[in-house]
Amino acid sequence: MSRFKLFRNALAVVTMDDRDTVVPGGEVLVRDNVIEAVGVRVPTPRGVTIEVIDATDKVVLPGLVNTHHHLYQTLTRNLPRVADAKLFDWLVELYEVWRGLDADAVRAGALVGVAELLLTGCTTTTDHFYVFPAGQPGTLLDETVRAAADLGIRFHPTRGSMSRGRSQGGLPPDDVVQDEDTILADCARVIDRWHDPSPLSMCRVGLAPCSPFSVTTDLLRRTAELARSRGVMLHTHLAETHDEDDYCLGTYGMRPLDYMESVGWLGRDVWYAHGIHFDDAELDRP
Repeated sequence: MSRFKLFRNALAVVTMDDRDTVVPGGEVLVRDNVIEAVGVRVPTPRGVTIEVIDATDKVVLPGLVNTHHHLYQTLTRNLPRVADAKLFDWLVELYEVWRGLDADAVRAGALVGVAELLLTGCTTTTDHFYVFPAGQPGTLLDETVRAAADLGIRFHPTRGSMSRGRSQGGLPPDDVVQDEDTILADCARVIDRWHDPSPLSMCRVGLAPCSPFSVTTDLLRRTAELARSRGVMLHTHLAETHDEDDYCLGTYGMRPLDYMESVGWLGRDVWYAHGIHFDDAELDRP
């Protein structure tokens, strides 16, 4: 049997539609978590029980969507010694802390981070989890999925990865990176275990190598092939700092976006975090 909720007497309903419609004194009728009607006095079905929620003096608007997060980092965000560091220095310092991540820490960070998001109006979030310390179970990401389900947020976890450790010219220590076959096998496992492509899904998985300076070119290509064969999206950090520009130019002879294009990482199934240093031409690139 369907369940109905009616948000009534709102100060305003902010629809966020293409016309930015605002409905003063509006109502919202929800059936089984799907919005059925918005208006001043919406028609309601007869003969059913409707939970009425008084929205007097409140603004009703769609839940916010957070497109990038590292939930485990809620545990280390207030360390004073890295508060003002540049990104590369910040990462090098914190990798030493993140080497100690275990399942309990990952779950605690996810619970805190998700609770904060929900309390500030966010109802959908991604998470980019890419640190898998040696000696820890390979299922650390699963703790974030369980935490999100426990708190009721719509979740888009992304199975991150790092394959280029310090011995290969990367930033992270070798004991928090994984070899490519291990990474890709677990990416397939996470998709099989957690990805739900159905309408109104509460959990959809993406694949997310960490950055151009922490994974190999081969891993980027193979990850894109796997994601597209399984119908999931791709995500990574890009164009976050000038240090990254310098790294890509020095290592690959290309700016970050050109490099990602060369490995098949442009398209409607790809989204990037940050993009602070794209130039105008890059921003216009389809």
